[in-house]
Formats: sequence, C-alpha cells, structure tokens
Amino acid sequence: MAPPTAPDPARTALVRRSSAARALNLIGDRWTLLVLYAAFMGVKRFDGFVEMTGVARSLLTDRLKRLETGGVLARRLYQDRPPRSEYRLTPMGRDLYDSALMLLGWEMRWRFDPTCPSHQIVHTTCGQPLKPILCCAACGEAVKVRDITLSPGPDAGLEPAPRARHSRRASHDDVGGEALHPMLERGIEVLGDRWTAHVVAGAFYGLRRFKDFQDELKVASNILTDRLERLVARHMLEKVRYQEKPERWEYRLTTEGRDLFPLIAALMTWGDKWLSGNEGPPEILTHRCGARLEPVVRCGCCGGGVDTGNTRIESSP
Repeated sequence: MAPPTAPDPARTALVRRSSAARALNLIGDRWTLLVLYAAFMGVKRFDGFVEMTGVARSLLTDRLKRLETGGVLARRLYQDRPPRSEYRLTPMGRDLYDSALMLLGWEMRWRFDPTCPSHQIVHTTCGQPLKPILCCAACGEAVKVRDITLSPGPDAGLEPAPRARHSRRASHDDVGGEALHPMLERGIEVLGDRWTAHVVAGAFYGLRRFKDFQDELKVASNILTDRLERLVARHMLEKVRYQEKPERWEYRLTTEGRDLFPLIAALMTWGDKWLSGNEGPPEILTHRCGARLEPVVRCGCCGGGVDTGNTRIESSP
C-alpha cells in the first residue's frame, strides 16, 4: 500500500468567500491583464497578442487557455490548414469593461499620460474625453469607500484557498515588467501579482495589522512582509506605529489606495454575476443611500452611461 500523501496546505487552508477574491484569482496576473488589455483593444489572433504584449509564446498559450477555461475568451477556428484560431471576448469577458474602465480612471487620476492611446478614450455620446466614474444606480452618487457598508451575503462562509500558480513569481523590482503599456504600468504593480492584489483587497476589509492579514489570507510571513513593503513603497499603504515596546506597526490605505475602491467594487459585482453559485453572492455592499450597491459607470462630463458601444480611442493603438 502506498504511503498516505501529505496534505497540500494551499488546498486545506480556508479563506473567506469573496467575489472580488475569486475575480482576482482568475485575472489577477501580469500577463493575463495584458492579454485582456489587448483583447479590449481589438486583438484576436495569437501573433497579435504576442506583438502587443511581448509575452513569450508558451506563456501566452497558458494564459489564453486559462481565460478560455474560465469563460472569459472563446476560441474560434478561422483557418483549417494549418489550423488557426481567434480568441474573442465572451459576454463574460466583455462584462469586465467596467472594471477595465475603473483601472483606467484610477490610472488617469494618478499617472495621466497624454501620449498613451488608452488615456485618449472619448465618450462618443458627448464627444468629450472620458472620465469614467462608478456610481450607485439607485441615487447616482459616485461610489466612495467611506459610503459603503459590507455585510454577509447568502453564500457567506469559508472556502479552500486557491492552488498556487506554477508560473514564476515576479521579483520585487519587476512587478509590471517593462513599460509595455503606460496605462497598465501602475495597475499591474497592484493587480498583476496575486498576493499584492489580495493584500489591497484585505485592506478594504479593514485589515491593518500583520497578523490580521496573515490570518485572513493564509499567506507566508516572508511573502506578506514583501508585499506590504512593496505597497508602502508605491504609496498605496502607509506604515503607522501603534506600539513602541515592543515596536508594532499597522498598514493603512493612503488616499491613492482608497481611490482604488471603485475597481474592487466593480470586480466584486462582476464576480457576483459570473463566479457565484446558485446560493448567491458571499457579500453584499450597501450604499449610504440605503440601497444595495448596483454600480454603473457614468461619464464625468455628461453623466451619461458608458459601455463598449459609446467609447472609442481618439488615436489608433
């Protein structure tokens, strides 16, 4: 009889059910984000993804397969001999547009680059440069973290932590890699690494102290230390001493960090729709107007709705 196999800690650890975490586990990867960026820019074919993102062909094959398995992309044959495929955004994939716009809006507010094509999106309804704002559908107010309360949903509870990815983890200096796309540089620093993204999300849950982050995320101490230091260096978190002897610190969201909340809310809404089971969402967001938060993207100039049908890039990529 074969000896029993030791349990995999990543399989046995339990974490809080969260639609935002589920979304980040699916798309929160440097190369996955770049593939999605290219797909929203109209790229459909394998060589086009390689050209726009600079990703190695083996890595691209893996990321395309993940997104296809996850339902975000659909593969279609456009040539029989030799077989050639196109990868198109599914309805699930196109529904990520709100999240993409929230990342774009945050990037434009803090790192605007007038030479970047993706910072030249126009809202065709009013003809003005787009300033996307996430609003509460019930009252129309812009969504801010201070106006939101979080409560357990019908599917609240714990679930197994996701398995570790087998791809190489980015080092401290190369999260985001080369400056391939100015729009994504800053965003990839936060979302393009699984643990960095989860630490940010944990901060929005109110986590501040090292042990609280570790208990919530089930992350190794050395990894957590690295990600906290990385976020402090990038001005997403500030390190505040709350005890002198022995010295203890907590990590608080900065203004720039709190400004990322609309992206987390958009990802949570997307995860509720596409990644929740029949039980419903694990968490519910309530806006200060008293209504359950149903976020919609509005144009900051005219207040009109924003979607893929009424936006265009002023200059070609």
